[in-house]
Amino acid sequence: MRKGFITNRLRSNKKPMEAPIESKIEAIQGKEFVWIDLQNPDRNDVEKLAERYDFNALNIEDCMTKFELPKLDSYDDHFFVILHFPPLAQKVGISKNSQLSIFVGKNFLVTVHQGDLKPLVELVDICKTDADQDRKDRLLGKSSGLLLHEILDVLVDDLLHTSRKIIANLDEIEDRVFDETKPVARSIALLRREINRLRRIANPLKKFVLEIAKNVKRFSREDDELILYYDDVIDHIDKVIETLEESRETMEIYKDTDFVLSTEKTNKVLAVLTIIFTLAIPSTVIGTFYGMNVDLPGGIGNDSMVLGPFTTFIVVIIASAIPAVMMFTYFKKLGWISS
Repeated sequence: MRKGFITNRLRSNKKPMEAPIESKIEAIQGKEFVWIDLQNPDRNDVEKLAERYDFNALNIEDCMTKFELPKLDSYDDHFFVILHFPPLAQKVGISKNSQLSIFVGKNFLVTVHQGDLKPLVELVDICKTDADQDRKDRLLGKSSGLLLHEILDVLVDDLLHTSRKIIANLDEIEDRVFDETKPVARSIALLRREINRLRRIANPLKKFVLEIAKNVKRFSREDDELILYYDDVIDHIDKVIETLEESRETMEIYKDTDFVLSTEKTNKVLAVLTIIFTLAIPSTVIGTFYGMNVDLPGGIGNDSMVLGPFTTFIVVIIASAIPAVMMFTYFKKLGWISS
């Protein structure tokens, strides 16, 4: 078996202070087919492959587009598919998908991506070296359909791993929801966005993997084996979808719980402020009367100082305290003030 690869490095036009984006072309010879992987491809490289394998010009445009909706186009000698996956290195809460474009024929498999799909890059590295010969033989020893299964399998497993990270974040948010000292509304909003983004990836992915399984049988001899392999991938996608649906329902519960607890906390604050304001009303009213230039008991124009020189002050305090105590007692009886 003759194996080899060609590596071509190009540099894109970037500002002098920025690191250049590396463009790689890896052509890896298998037993019955060749796997060509393009990372951050240049249009000229993709167009050369299009001429070599007679790819549709519209599919080339889709490859070079930064974001294209998932699709599958079938032709006599090959088929073309676009899929979306989340990069493994991405932090939860950053909305960005990675696009993978694939051309599949009997004697070739072409993958086009931006190089941020770590599991796919690792598969390329395995096939380039002899570090893991057994796995390398398994990847390249049969058909392009089985290699495509391996690619989809590691990417879907990565998606399953990401969905499990969502579960871990849910457990953390659950603790913060019931901790009044930690704000959690923003974390809930970010995680809800992440769950919805993964759902938009996983739901169409199942449909397209089913279509791939139907089309890839044309270029492979292992029909029964392929069906079992792709059924396993679909089963993993179902687990991802199930996990995301449960997470979405849980997030809705946490959102409602946080809203109820925040509302209750706000109501408590407003209740305290209202009670303080209400208890201060008598002193405000009486103090207003005694601020007037009129004759009042113990005030201006009254020479009787029953309680000494501070008679006016004592009268104001007593007159303010009595209704405040009465209101406090009444509120306590109604249950508006609790310990």
